[in-house]
Amino acid sequence: MYSYVSFEEAVKVIKSRDRVYIHSISAAPQRLIDAMTARAPELKGVEIIHLHTEGTAPYAAPELAESFHTNALFVGPNMRKAVESGQADYTPVFLSEVPNLFRRNILPLDVAMVQVSPPDKHGFCSLGISVESTRAAVQTAKHVIAQVNRNMPRTHGDGLVHFSEFDAMVECDDPLHEHTRPILTDEESAIGRHIAELVEDGATLQMGIGAIPDAVLISLTHHQRLGVHTEMFSDGVIDLVERGVITGEDKVTHPGKIVAGFVMGTRRLYDFVDDNPQVAMLDIAYINDTHVIRRNPKVTAINSALEVDFTGQVCADSIGTYMYSGVGGQMDFMRGAMLSQGGKPIIALPSVTSKGESRIVPFLKEGAGVVTTRAHVQYIVTEYGVADLYCKNLRQRARLLIDISHPNNRAALEESAFKRFGKIYY
Repeated sequence: MYSYVSFEEAVKVIKSRDRVYIHSISAAPQRLIDAMTARAPELKGVEIIHLHTEGTAPYAAPELAESFHTNALFVGPNMRKAVESGQADYTPVFLSEVPNLFRRNILPLDVAMVQVSPPDKHGFCSLGISVESTRAAVQTAKHVIAQVNRNMPRTHGDGLVHFSEFDAMVECDDPLHEHTRPILTDEESAIGRHIAELVEDGATLQMGIGAIPDAVLISLTHHQRLGVHTEMFSDGVIDLVERGVITGEDKVTHPGKIVAGFVMGTRRLYDFVDDNPQVAMLDIAYINDTHVIRRNPKVTAINSALEVDFTGQVCADSIGTYMYSGVGGQMDFMRGAMLSQGGKPIIALPSVTSKGESRIVPFLKEGAGVVTTRAHVQYIVTEYGVADLYCKNLRQRARLLIDISHPNNRAALEESAFKRFGKIYY
């Protein structure tokens, strides 16, 4: 019933100067990526569009610069060097707006390469663990190539695509990229406990991946009636579901459902979301819509940062001019949480870098990006406590932030604050 072709045959549709979208995060179709890259000698000026992708990005090799140029909408580890060198570009954009770049023909797509589950008896495949902006890419691209992988979970929500929408299908049986849970440091565990004290029963959670979100989830085992509406989640959510902590019963939108745009974690997570009606994988334009977010009660948005200045400006995408990640969905949820009844927007970060440099700073580094503005910020959390900056003036903010900085850096920060503001006070 289904006609499969070779990887080499599938990517022949790609022509010079085409714009090619690659499925995101752990759903990146590595075999198709490699097959496309192998055609480099016969291609010129192909533009690659994607969010963060796991796995390798061979098209970003310096020697292939004439064949491929990447325009990243979020910078993952496999693209940082290319962006820094100027071989690739980064376009700042809210994650919620990415689907509209395709739907409004601002970035019209010639080809979309995606990874999906095998067709069901009705011929529908699933985008599985990563629906986000890929749904819009599939709907708008002139040509869609599907890497059909029997290891891709079939998820409920917006990710179902009928096989007839694919111009070519290839088969594989490859393991999906996994992200193992980190071992928590004492500092990360302390941050998790501080944030858990801010989370109320019945809250709707948004969190990302990594040590601090895991530390928060570990500290929520005695909470009740928590819900999840988030752009992504990882393995830590499963434990709270099994304990009966996450029920979603107080949510207004999708009560009882765990709502996300993508997931990233271990095989345990991928098995959890497979054919699980409790999980709804939805279009990121909807997930990250501030109007949708704010409707849920007590939205508690937990996001990370690289540094925060005395005034509350949050840099989360770059280290100076070096692009580290991207704007993503931080502001979507920070604003959505602030507008939610009883909501709490939270920025969490260790007090120092691995080199002992303070992440609480008088001024952001030259060239650093402001992802969350000083007007949108509320709670800043380090291992030393919580600073509530809402409705605080600049002097008060400096005082509160210095109090949660590392003790080794407080004297220097106090001196800088005095030079700028004079006496600082609560």
